[in-house]
Amino acid sequence: MTKIVAVIGRPNVGKSTFFNQLAGRRISITFDKPGVTRDRIYADVEWCGYSFTAIDTGGIELKSEDKMWKHIRAQAELAVEVADAIIFMCDGKEGVLPDDYLIAEYLRMTKKPVILAVNKLDNPWDTPYDFYELGLGDPYGISAEHSTGIGDVLDAVVAVLGECEEPEKTDCGLKIAVVGKPNAGKSSLVNKLIGKDRSIVSDIAGTTRDTIDSVITVNGKNYTVIDTAGIRKKGSIDEDIEYYSVVRALAAIRRADVVILVIDSEKGISEQDVKIAGFINEQCKPSVIVMNKWDLVEKDTNTINKFNQRLASELKFMDYFRSIYVSAMTGKRIEKILTEVDYVYENATRRVSTGTLNDVLSDLLSVNEPPTKNGRKLKIYYATEPQVLPPTFVLFVNDEKLIHFSYLRYLENGLRNAFDFSGTPIKISLKAKANPEDK
Repeated sequence: MTKIVAVIGRPNVGKSTFFNQLAGRRISITFDKPGVTRDRIYADVEWCGYSFTAIDTGGIELKSEDKMWKHIRAQAELAVEVADAIIFMCDGKEGVLPDDYLIAEYLRMTKKPVILAVNKLDNPWDTPYDFYELGLGDPYGISAEHSTGIGDVLDAVVAVLGECEEPEKTDCGLKIAVVGKPNAGKSSLVNKLIGKDRSIVSDIAGTTRDTIDSVITVNGKNYTVIDTAGIRKKGSIDEDIEYYSVVRALAAIRRADVVILVIDSEKGISEQDVKIAGFINEQCKPSVIVMNKWDLVEKDTNTINKFNQRLASELKFMDYFRSIYVSAMTGKRIEKILTEVDYVYENATRRVSTGTLNDVLSDLLSVNEPPTKNGRKLKIYYATEPQVLPPTFVLFVNDEKLIHFSYLRYLENGLRNAFDFSGTPIKISLKAKANPEDK
């Protein structure tokens, strides 16, 4: 499971500047005024091959009764609640203040790993000895503004997260994340798949607050089914804890081998369904679109075709999708879901031999010649498939700048027509390579 690390501290100690360094881009707004970061912001972080999700939080004013500060405090406390580890940031220029002692005491009560980072030190080699008084172990001197000392903090984070890892005791098989809007029937569907009421099922949207893993064996094959909280629109997230449910759901997509997107057939595909599908596509995950509650839809001989046409229209960016129409309530066609999961995973792991691939490429080039730009013609020498999940093809060319998106799209469609990559995205990249014959 993707680990979560919360960045906590008093207002204006430089948490957002530090967070932006972790994220590698400017996400949090940084301004020399307390209270600028009022909501949690998250980003994926990778350090020395270890990945985790970092959450930036607003400054904690534990004693303040001001309505805004109470709201910020509540959000930060919820970040601590769901975090696997905590980075507690202090201001090295101001030294240890009374609120730092209060926050340190609060963090000790959580029993979670805490890394103490002392920011705004121009010389990170100067040990901030006074911060030992907080009783949280060794303080790490850093300057978030100048990017010094951050590596030591990340080393400490990775070390404690590694200690939190639990070794897998059994073959968990394919990891399947079940995602979708609230009340689309995800938990009912999961319960049918696993054969018992593991998830709470009700007609109240948002019943599932966190991800739930269940290992099942079907026809001698293991699967890990991950039930997740419904992903709402950002403006619809009224309860603080629900934000973190969304973080967990998105993390589940990232760690899954295959994603099942559950859509309420009775209500039809919505803008939010399309956004979730977009996130699945961006993560390059093979997927199955499960149209649930099919028993509630009035049907004729052309109903499924109409629904598929609507899906094709809304999901143009992932026209490789595969759909199945089921009813979690009645159990109809539920047994077909894992068959579809296996099918799209097989496609996502399909390797094409270099010889066969280049035969297909040669045919595509003869039917539609490569484009010319500024008097230079694109030459594609050969192609390879160096990796799968998703299938990734590298085209060796004379100049990668000569290709146009529309021609790349033509090549992708040609590969999809030649090989079965339905249900999975594929990647095509270009690599410039000098050809002796061109000299």
